[in-house]
Amino acid sequence: MIYGIGDLHFDHTKNKPMDIFGDNWLDHENKIMDNWKAKVKEEDLVLIPGDISWALKLDEAYNDLKRIDELPGKKAFIKGNHDYWWQSLNKLKALKLKSIEFIQNTSIVYGDYIISGTRGWISKDNDSFTEEDEKIYRRELLRLKMSLEDIVDPSKKRIVMLHYPPFNMDLNPNEFVDLMKDFGVEVCIYGHLHAEGHRFAVEGLVEGIEFICVSSDYIHFSPRKIVGE
Repeated sequence: MIYGIGDLHFDHTKNKPMDIFGDNWLDHENKIMDNWKAKVKEEDLVLIPGDISWALKLDEAYNDLKRIDELPGKKAFIKGNHDYWWQSLNKLKALKLKSIEFIQNTSIVYGDYIISGTRGWISKDNDSFTEEDEKIYRRELLRLKMSLEDIVDPSKKRIVMLHYPPFNMDLNPNEFVDLMKDFGVEVCIYGHLHAEGHRFAVEGLVEGIEFICVSSDYIHFSPRKIVGE
């Protein structure tokens, strides 16, 4: 079974309360962990598309990452816009977390599926989009391409994780979707959207790809089934 849940926003210091986004965020970490333990088995995979810990440095994030590591199942991470602690793959692997894989210009295989991904970025039709955003946007497209190229096996199905929704402000698909189509991606999960931002969630079959929003508050802090019986 493959599940997805993004935007955990764990904070062992308790300095970043998330209830600014609504009372449903009160005690959200315990909600996530309780729901996770009730659903996920050791042989399952949980995809976590970014915004994992509020920590600024890797050593500060370790406490949050360790808690996730001790939850049931295997886990795959990509970086979100708030994951400032994220470092090189070598430094992340040096943490020796037993059940967590970090995806960065790479992919992993789980059963019949190849899992790829990258953070993504804000859409070009966003009013605040700048020349600097254009550079980041292009770089993220390249990173997704590198991730998709990392493992090529026509016998397997493809899932992509993005942090940002791959849609414009008018909810039409953007270039990230075009790239996924080129590689025959079947499922794309994403997060980032909270509270009023949920109105920008696009789900269902678009351009031949199944899109699923897994922001933790959007899915009521409970891992959502992506594939499996």
